[in-house]
Amino acid sequence: MSDREIDRQLVERVQRGDKRAFELLVAKYQRKIFRLLSRLIRDPGEIEDVAQEAFIKAYRALPNFRGDSAFYTWLYRIAINTAKNHLVAQGRRAPTSTETEVEDAERMDDADQLRDVNTPDSMLLSKQVGEAVNRAIDRLPEDLRTAIVLREIEGLSYEEIAESMNCPIGTVRSRIFRAREAIANELRPLLDTSKDKRW
Repeated sequence: MSDREIDRQLVERVQRGDKRAFELLVAKYQRKIFRLLSRLIRDPGEIEDVAQEAFIKAYRALPNFRGDSAFYTWLYRIAINTAKNHLVAQGRRAPTSTETEVEDAERMDDADQLRDVNTPDSMLLSKQVGEAVNRAIDRLPEDLRTAIVLREIEGLSYEEIAESMNCPIGTVRSRIFRAREAIANELRPLLDTSKDKRW
């Protein structure tokens, strides 16, 4: 049975009044939602509050969920919109971070030298690349940042991102391309790559 089918059955149980089924959905997606929100909001306490608010909104809206999209795509859309509303209410965008994200750096095709993190040089480069990626992502306009996070961090397909962001797939492709270009520009000096090379 596919993940989508399992989710559909859990959603149907929730719609029939089974609160335990919703707890299972929360348990299944809580970490992914936290990870998504951590790219938009930096304060862990705020992330927890926004995630909780997103799950509450999802629970209240679940009786109207028809299954036109996958449950997690629908949930991501709610989480993104809740984060946007939170940031607007706070009168700010997500603050910058200098935390190292070695996992992010290792996902890049041209970062083979980062896979051996046992040497001081490679550890320093890894830290610098992680900081550069975070800086670049933080500087992106919100629509580009959301698209690249959903694609590269959450692993959603272009179709799922289009559903989550409620925009055409061509717009998603354009946003991801522009986000990758901005990140590549930030990484070029560190990785000594040519201008025609991206990730």
